Amino acid sequence: MMRSTLIAALALAALTTSARADGDPAAGEKVFQQCRACHQVGETAKNGVGPKLNGLFGRHSGSVEGYNYSEANKNSGITWDEAVFREYIKAPRTKIPGTKMAYVGLKNDKQIDDLIAFLKQYDADGKKK
Repeated sequence: MMRSTLIAALALAALTTSARADGDPAAGEKVFQQCRACHQVGETAKNGVGPKLNGLFGRHSGSVEGYNYSEANKNSGITWDEAVFREYIKAPRTKIPGTKMAYVGLKNDKQIDDLIAFLKQYDADGKKK
């Protein structure tokens, strides 16, 4: 009984994880409209109020050349991956107290999935993968 419960729990976790990884980049581009006031992506992206977000996943926090980060962000020790980004985008000032990011947070998990799918399209040079 315990073994079948464990197997069922692992299967559910796998389904949940794979469902989250399958965001819609086109829908994510629409979600990104909220971010455009401060951030850019793509081959012509520049730092603005916030750093450009090309190649975000796998990058260390506070490492985009030419952007003036808060000390909190530079010293957070974060490497961006999906799990960390999910926590951060839901409540940036909770995840990194002292960050300059004024955004209150995105709470909708589907929109976060879509935003991640959109951002993951861009490599460090802003080219779509």
